Amino acid sequence: MLNIPKYEIIIYWSKEDDCYLAEVPELPGCMADGKTLAEVTANVEIIIREWIECAVADGDEIPEPKGRLKYA
Repeated sequence: MLNIPKYEIIIYWSKEDDCYLAEVPELPGCMADGKTLAEVTANVEIIIREWIECAVADGDEIPEPKGRLKYA
């Protein structure tokens, strides 16, 4: 099992999608959705794990978490 680093996650309500969206700015393209905060949080944890697993399989570097980003 992978040790999953702790990345900044930005969660917001999308009126257009009628659900919460979660973005992980340090992992390009890493996003999840959910109808509730609990669901989007669970989904983004899964997606972070999958993003890292794919990067490892492809031999890509895994970014080190930087904590809270200035622009967020």
